[in-house]
Amino acid sequence: MSNIKLTDKVKVYNWLSPVGYIHIKEENNFIIGIGFGEHNYDCNDTPSPLINTAVNQLSQYFKGERKNFQLPIKLNGTDFQKRVWQALLTIPYGETRYYGEIAKQIGNPKGQRAIGMANNKNPISIVVPCHRVIGKNGNLTGYAGGLNIKEKLLNLEYTFLENIKPLDI
Repeated sequence: MSNIKLTDKVKVYNWLSPVGYIHIKEENNFIIGIGFGEHNYDCNDTPSPLINTAVNQLSQYFKGERKNFQLPIKLNGTDFQKRVWQALLTIPYGETRYYGEIAKQIGNPKGQRAIGMANNKNPISIVVPCHRVIGKNGNLTGYAGGLNIKEKLLNLEYTFLENIKPLDI
């Protein structure tokens, strides 16, 4: 089941992905949100062209056919959150970073917890790959979509890379 809500500005589409429902939000020709779970609106079944492009790229990602997204995105948050989210965009497909590494990258070397909080508020999951940030000990920690989805996303990426073994958690 998928549906869309058209308002003056925001379009929302629910798409059933391999990891469950994902909702995609568009405003003024920018993707402003990709999150987990279904939004319940009185909607029709026709995605906008941009949302359709996002669904196609996400489908390619889940099939291992896409490692980078080419979507116009707009990140709405504080300046600090935006710096964190921009840093997340530099993490290559199939790789992970520790919270402390992201903190150092943005010039806040003791800000691991703040990085975690910003990660939790990431409005554009998967495309802005907050799932690629893990605890210093290698453990999966916190994910707005749930740790089971974080593990599935990481294993999906590892599966499509040569010589990398999926996580055994």
